[in-house]
Amino acid sequence: MHNVRIFIPSFRSEDNPIEKGYTVFKVDVLMNGRQHTVKKRYSEFHNLHKILKKSIKPPEIPSKHVRNWIPKVLEQRRHGLELYLQTIIMENEVLPKIFLDFLNIRHFPSLTKTESCGKLTHQPAMLYHRDPYMLPSTHDTFSNVVIEGVIHGIFYPDLQPR
Repeated sequence: MHNVRIFIPSFRSEDNPIEKGYTVFKVDVLMNGRQHTVKKRYSEFHNLHKILKKSIKPPEIPSKHVRNWIPKVLEQRRHGLELYLQTIIMENEVLPKIFLDFLNIRHFPSLTKTESCGKLTHQPAMLYHRDPYMLPSTHDTFSNVVIEGVIHGIFYPDLQPR
């Protein structure tokens, strides 16, 4: 199961002098404890649906033709779109890139073949902001204890630490 949760908590009507009014849905995306928001019009959901049909079998999307100005109908559409996104996440082992792009999700962890077989795989425990194999510069007041410990542990396992 994916570590992504989607909610559409609200919507609002927009007026534009160039085109007739439309509704914007606020989509909250929660992934790995971080949340961001994207705002999407129904037409963007509809375009996503058309593209997804080429690669997966997406759930039904709420009807395109509704009376946009009726709040009860807009609330039903909001709920339907939220369920639509949540169902795509629940029913697909691998989320299509177009879906991740739609939600502005980058760096989504994908399942490897070994994970899909139920075997354990290594997950990174630490990330470095610079090359961990470079020695600290001479003006660095603190030596890098972690790097020294790893290097000594790998190359000199019998050597006692300083």
